[in-house]
Amino acid sequence: MVALSSPRRPIRVSGWGALTDQNIDELNSWAPKLGEKLRHYPQLKDVTSDQQFRGLLETVVIDRDAAARLGIQPQAIDNTLYSAFGQRQVSIIYTQQNQYHVVLEVDPKFQLDHSSLDKIYVKSPSGNQVPLSTIAHFQLDNMPLSVNHQGQFPCVTISFNTAPGVSLGEATQIIQRAVKELGIPSTIRENFAGTVQVFQSSLATEPMLILTALLAVYIVLGMLYESLIHPLTILSTLPSAGLGALLGMLVTGNELSIVSIIGIVKKNAIMMVDFALDAERHKRLTPEESIYQACLVRFRPIMMTTLAAMFGALPLAIGMGIGSELRKPLGVAIVGGLIVSQILTLYTTPVIYLALDQLRQRKKRPSDAINLHPIGLPTISESLAR
Repeated sequence: MVALSSPRRPIRVSGWGALTDQNIDELNSWAPKLGEKLRHYPQLKDVTSDQQFRGLLETVVIDRDAAARLGIQPQAIDNTLYSAFGQRQVSIIYTQQNQYHVVLEVDPKFQLDHSSLDKIYVKSPSGNQVPLSTIAHFQLDNMPLSVNHQGQFPCVTISFNTAPGVSLGEATQIIQRAVKELGIPSTIRENFAGTVQVFQSSLATEPMLILTALLAVYIVLGMLYESLIHPLTILSTLPSAGLGALLGMLVTGNELSIVSIIGIVKKNAIMMVDFALDAERHKRLTPEESIYQACLVRFRPIMMTTLAAMFGALPLAIGMGIGSELRKPLGVAIVGGLIVSQILTLYTTPVIYLALDQLRQRKKRPSDAINLHPIGLPTISESLAR
């Protein structure tokens, strides 16, 4: 039995940025310079632009003094050029079954050659045919084929792909650095769109989402343990888990992505604090004795759950299968966070638990010692335990 495996394909992320300016000539001048500079960075691939300003433009500049001496008005020149290149309808041929529109124009083979303007003649008021080249000269120039707009301003979009292994965050930093090195005028505004815009918006709201998640966890733990202090003991294990996740990313060479931030470890502290609080309330043990007993009794369940979680996340960390590049950072973060937090929290959690308990006892007022629960009525935790 032979197992076939497809080679891993490197992730390439595409994005684009937009340049806007009120002056289209200034925009057409600086946009190609930025695109050319971005092509020199190996982190960016397939840098292209939607700017199309290489269209050919033939400008007829009328010598008004020479035309006036011959009695030729500019309107006559316009009518002649429109008859030659504008497909002027001059007549309609009627038949018994159909009608045909007669369109006046030069031979199509002359429409593609700018030198054909030398063969155009303008009729003067006296009836003579005057060559167009005697009363005008011609200028060959470039013009944009299309002008894109963003809002009310002209816009040029520069798209790119990232090289394998290059993140969008690194790509945006390269583009911003290139803009500063070129010294692009302040009148040209640059902004990102597409995937890059979604990436930046997610990064902008990420701190608020993490803070909201921590607040929600604190409220739930506070309601569960009927305390405002001990939830901080449980949340104190997050830095060790985050340190382990970062070390895992550093060792394996993975980027810190949004997916990898999902892995959060706090089960060790929950198991120890839950046992310690139960021992204090029902067995009347001191905080030192209760947390010591919690470390002894809960050591085996902590090791079992840690190993189970590590082996469960190991396939993600190894990165097997199609699309594993997206799931691998999450597995590495979970495994690294579990290993480091397992080593540190067994020592730090009892210390933090006793320190916060001493702080609670120090700030506790005499009125707080009054039992607010009537005799015979169970507390919330006792009701949940039942």
